[in-house]
Amino acid sequence: MGGLRILGIVLVVLGVLGLVYGQFSYTKKSHDADLGVVKLSIKEKETVNVPTWAGVAAIAAGAVLLVMGRKR
Repeated sequence: MGGLRILGIVLVVLGVLGLVYGQFSYTKKSHDADLGVVKLSIKEKETVNVPTWAGVAAIAAGAVLLVMGRKR
């Protein structure tokens, strides 16, 4: 399987996931404090919204790469 076809499949899958879920979250460690016996850690939850146009563009680009990979 060629590199263009693999990249096309990955883009299509990511585009579909972006459209289905619309956002994803991750946890970011922001501060640590060590007060002798007590250790504190602050973690912030970040949410990133995936625009609809980005999902559609990824699917379209993936489809183009799949078609280009098939013609070769």
